[in-house]
Amino acid sequence: MSYQFGKVPLRHRIAPWFAGFDGPLAFAVFLLACAGMLTMYSSGYDHGTRFEDHGRNMLIAATIMFVVAQIPPQRLMAVAVPLYTVGVALLIAVAIFGITKKGARRWLNVGVTIQPSEILKIAMPLMLAWWFQKREGQLRPLDFGVAGILLAVPVGLIMKQPDLGTALLVLAAGLSVIFFAGMSWKLVIPPVAIGLVGIVLIVFFEPQLCADGVRWPVLHDYQQQRICTLLDPTRDPLGKGFHIIQGMIAIGSGGVTGMGFMKGTQTHLEFIPERTTDFIFAAFSEEFGLIGTLALISAFIFLVLRGLAIALEAPTLFSRLLAGAVTMIFFTYAFVNMGMVSGILPVVGVPLPFISYGGTAMVTLGLALGILMSISNSKRLVQS
Repeated sequence: MSYQFGKVPLRHRIAPWFAGFDGPLAFAVFLLACAGMLTMYSSGYDHGTRFEDHGRNMLIAATIMFVVAQIPPQRLMAVAVPLYTVGVALLIAVAIFGITKKGARRWLNVGVTIQPSEILKIAMPLMLAWWFQKREGQLRPLDFGVAGILLAVPVGLIMKQPDLGTALLVLAAGLSVIFFAGMSWKLVIPPVAIGLVGIVLIVFFEPQLCADGVRWPVLHDYQQQRICTLLDPTRDPLGKGFHIIQGMIAIGSGGVTGMGFMKGTQTHLEFIPERTTDFIFAAFSEEFGLIGTLALISAFIFLVLRGLAIALEAPTLFSRLLAGAVTMIFFTYAFVNMGMVSGILPVVGVPLPFISYGGTAMVTLGLALGILMSISNSKRLVQS
């Protein structure tokens, strides 16, 4: 009889790879992924291969999350400056000889067509977290000014393309790092107050500001039209206001309990534009109603709270700032998408995480989740 010594079972060799995974965070993502697949099947089963492609994109994102989760935060910190530099250089290249589609210059051909602005969604919080980590314990007002410049350069280049949705996400990620680094409320409250006053004035003077022939400085014409359409969608119900009106009709027709899975009339009669991408929240609300919508929002709130808890318990300043900013990316994605579909925010190209169709956005979300898992794992290793 022969015996084998030292042979480790496969499950014991694989177990350490999953030991650092944050259970509550993974559970929240699992629920959102299930909701995404369910909604995509209903709204996109007759839309080519959207359902199958959505499942494939989720598998790719899960693979990226798993790989990135194995990388210690110290290694992530090492790539912050190179990734930011490459991202800004590519944005400059886009501005000079990028590919123009539908009036927007956002893409670059480097053998394959890429959208460099997507890189900055992750590179921006990495760079600013690295910047504040290097100055831990000796922060000066000037350091916040430099951080503002590091943020303003890519945001300005992205807005010039123009791509307001991506610029908003990059700006939110960068501002989150700056705020979590200890920016004084004295510097936060004035711009917020000015912004609120500006919104009130725009709403009050909407008839004059949105009259025919009136042009706003700074904003492009299409951006001005989006704001005016938000304030009064009925001014062009079959044109600019069609998206918002149909989205609100779909959400309202869902009622409390919804019309039922695959029974949404606005969705399946194709009244909802972009029903598998930007406006998929309207399709979800129509079929699952107020109860389903509250459950979906609760899942996003739980994900955000869990991400902030990971940030709070992270062992280093870099990890805390990065985890906090990455978490706020999820919040911004969800808040802006639901807000624009509900008619309380202008329509911009921001998908709903794990629900909307889109390969590039799913890759970004996979990276973000991998970073959170990596930081959660680093906390466990420090404690042990």
